[in-house]
Amino acid sequence: MDSLVTEHNLHHETVQHLLNQAEKDQAVIDAIKRPWEAKPWHQYYPIFLTEKRLQKGLEFYQVHRETLARAEEKYGVPAEMIVAILGIESFYGTYKGTYSALNALYTLGFHYPPRASFFKKELAQLILLANEEEFDATQIQSSYAGAMGWGQFIPSSYRHYAVDFDNDGVRDLLNNPVDAIGSIANYFKRNGWQRGESVAFPVNVTPENAKPWLRKSLKYRDTFAQLRQANISLDAATAKSVGIEKAQEQWDGIADNSSAKLLDFAQSSGHDYWIGLKNFYVITRYNHSKLYAMVAFQFSQQLASGINSLNEDAQRSSQDEP
Repeated sequence: MDSLVTEHNLHHETVQHLLNQAEKDQAVIDAIKRPWEAKPWHQYYPIFLTEKRLQKGLEFYQVHRETLARAEEKYGVPAEMIVAILGIESFYGTYKGTYSALNALYTLGFHYPPRASFFKKELAQLILLANEEEFDATQIQSSYAGAMGWGQFIPSSYRHYAVDFDNDGVRDLLNNPVDAIGSIANYFKRNGWQRGESVAFPVNVTPENAKPWLRKSLKYRDTFAQLRQANISLDAATAKSVGIEKAQEQWDGIADNSSAKLLDFAQSSGHDYWIGLKNFYVITRYNHSKLYAMVAFQFSQQLASGINSLNEDAQRSSQDEP
């Protein structure tokens, strides 16, 4: 407790009061040992790329299209990407977590040595957040890792990236989808999202040629030109199947010195290969997993196709009106 007080300038009495109410939750420890991102790609993506999630996302878009357009204009993040994140994280606010945020962060900070340092810091951030936003820290529900609300922000991300997007004086990511939309867009922009730029492309490459370029680290060390010179080419058929519009045109427009990374995704037999660009890396800042980033991108492409259809239908309807 002393480290929480001294390192984060917290009041001793406040910390003591909350820790006296915190309880170890073994279910939290069990859950963190079996993350979805530990699954291979072919088992991971079907969890998220479902027709139900897509249709619900299109409904969400229709309700919040003006807010999404405002977020896209201000931050440069496409509406479909924001909707994809909300759909994956909480099914559009339906599933925001069933754990006590206080208990989850206390448990991982004091009873889970592999990540204790990180979660002690997040516990301190929760206490600071509760004070700043006038929350009752004992009543906030979260994921097993302390992620909260529509966009599943951990406390430090909430404090640093949340915005009051409806100008009501409160940064409410727990119950307000408008603030959640703006905050996700702000998170992406501040982590380097490039307006109007591509995210990722499926590629053709042999396993032998791919091997020297595959690295576990999510950091980018290579350029697009280097990867192209390694006999890596656009897989136009797959690009079309996942909904990437004008893939060849986008591919041809990528600057040679653009940061790029070769990525592999395990299928039941063999691997899929992709090149991720800067915006793909930005998605991994939201969740540090290439699987998460890829499913978010592919879901955003499904949503983009559906949104285009909705807009075309609306345009036709307006033209048909007398």
